[in-house]
Amino acid sequence: MGPQPAPNQADDLARSVWTSGRVAELLGVSPVTLRSWDARYGIGPSVRESGRQRRYSAADVAKLQRMQSLMDRGVKTKEAADLVLSGRTGRHEAQHAGATIEALHAAASGLRYATMAALLDDALAATGPVETWLKILVPLLHRLERDWTAGEPCFAAEWALAGEISAALERHTRPFGNEPGGQPLLLACCPTERHTLPLEVLRAALAERKVPAVFLGPMVPPDTVVDLTRQLAPELVVLWSMTPSTADLGLLRRVRRAGGRLCLAGPGWEQFRGQRVLRINDLPGALTSLTQTVRH
Repeated sequence: MGPQPAPNQADDLARSVWTSGRVAELLGVSPVTLRSWDARYGIGPSVRESGRQRRYSAADVAKLQRMQSLMDRGVKTKEAADLVLSGRTGRHEAQHAGATIEALHAAASGLRYATMAALLDDALAATGPVETWLKILVPLLHRLERDWTAGEPCFAAEWALAGEISAALERHTRPFGNEPGGQPLLLACCPTERHTLPLEVLRAALAERKVPAVFLGPMVPPDTVVDLTRQLAPELVVLWSMTPSTADLGLLRRVRRAGGRLCLAGPGWEQFRGQRVLRINDLPGALTSLTQTVRH
């Protein structure tokens, strides 16, 4: 799961409630175990709906996933629960991040796809898409970039890793549901933009928070983006650009004419001086801004 919600996001997360059966299935434990963790360690459901039993919020599930990840790494159950409830999991996660980077680098270099998948699934379950991206995947991708600059043949490793990251994000997102509902965010790359992973991470983090979003994928024709803007009437059209060479001002203007409210994402738009446009260029800030925009 992702980082703990800011105070202004708490109400949003509380709206997403999970039954104990669904949480047990997600974690791979029995409902009896969940009740035991709640009774013994105080880590359980926090949402009480009128006339119903207590339910788990997305934040509750995040705590349980962190606890389970610590236990998988040898931390005793009570200590893991205490660490999660106190917010003192940073040291364990930092150690885990370094080990995961090394293991993923070795697996990518050896094109061991199943190993990459397992490592990515574990990291996403432990810390969520945003923290996994910032603390594990960005440093690893920069390392592969340095390898490439130094003349090491790592293109196949980077390509394989990118594909496994996309697949792992999709697996992580699936339990939260894929039906956008309401007025979704439309997440679109500029037509020639090939670097889509930051937008995929954002989509996964939004899904955790039950913020409806439609991600179009890479290399989508401008006509498709414009047509979907008209058909879906999205709350925002988020246009992602990694570099100035892919920032498409023509598409920006067409989306506006189609009635789309724009959000420009990524460093590719840094030279754009247009007014009255939401700008996002860091993942935690983007998540906060977009969540608040949709909920208000």
